[in-house]
Amino acid sequence: MKIASSNICRMAFTAAALALHSQAAQADENGVSLWLPGFFGSLAAAPAVPGWSLGTVAYHTSVEASGNVAAARQISIGQVPATANVNLNANLDARGDLLFIAPTYTFATPVLGGQLAVSVIGAVGNVDTSIAGTLTAQVGPIVATRSGVLSDSLTGVGDLYPLVTLKWNHGVHNYMVYGFGDIPVGAYDSRRLSNIGIGHGGIDFGAGYTYLNPATGIEFSGVAGFTYNFENPTTQYQSGIDFHFDWGASHFLSKQLFVGMVGYAYQQVTDDIGAAPFLGGFKSRVFGFGPQLGYLFPIGDKQGYLNFKGYREFAAENRPEGWNVWLTFAISNAAPTSTVTPTRHAITK
Repeated sequence: MKIASSNICRMAFTAAALALHSQAAQADENGVSLWLPGFFGSLAAAPAVPGWSLGTVAYHTSVEASGNVAAARQISIGQVPATANVNLNANLDARGDLLFIAPTYTFATPVLGGQLAVSVIGAVGNVDTSIAGTLTAQVGPIVATRSGVLSDSLTGVGDLYPLVTLKWNHGVHNYMVYGFGDIPVGAYDSRRLSNIGIGHGGIDFGAGYTYLNPATGIEFSGVAGFTYNFENPTTQYQSGIDFHFDWGASHFLSKQLFVGMVGYAYQQVTDDIGAAPFLGGFKSRVFGFGPQLGYLFPIGDKQGYLNFKGYREFAAENRPEGWNVWLTFAISNAAPTSTVTPTRHAITK
């Protein structure tokens, strides 16, 4: 089967330019990271059509944690002294429903021989968090035990996330470098269980690769990066450096429809600064894996794109784990008909 590669590529950047953060969803401070695993997926490094595009993502997550993650969250909201020795038999449960919007502009003029694109990503939604169980805290000779449930719900806006990508295309091989950041303007209060913002800034840099063969319909993408977190000015806590790898693999059943798998690996590589002594370095880790389905379709003189992907998380350490689903809808300029050939991408160098 041969497919027109411009049809494949034209929505790739808008789909990749969508991310979010929510304290329900994500060790870093309280087990919450700036980077959301699964941010990049299939077609991540493939070129796009120049001009404006708009992407939206409806995101749902349901996660739970116990032990150190639940204890860290109670310390952060002032329920437990940071100097205490803690024995916690409790579970943290969190759910989040958020909508993300990402306007993107892709430049037609090459930069360093590649295609430059810039985005600003915003979010709005609701987060619910609860902790239930028994906590025993000891400070010197004083021992206190408390049982019960703490719960909190928040509806509001998230931080702003600027994203810059630079991509190069060489036949079936596509390469990308990116820079990503967090502007901490979202709803955040260190005394709350639920937050949509993270309360501090950060930067993330990385690189990616996409193999895309229009003749066979086979695609594979992988993107790796590192996150540097700035200190939270409210809590004087600084999360460590994180490494992450997102990937996606798909097969085009036709020019418009593809199916495949997605996954991620996330590992914190340096200790947090400011964690309670009993938490140690509080490094976090998680893996995720699941299915995806994508569909490309015309909307007048524009191009539409729908993508569904879901992840089941496992092997988590010092952060919640559970499952999450993403439903992406994006619209962009359609590729010029003169570029629609079986062997050329929409953007050629």
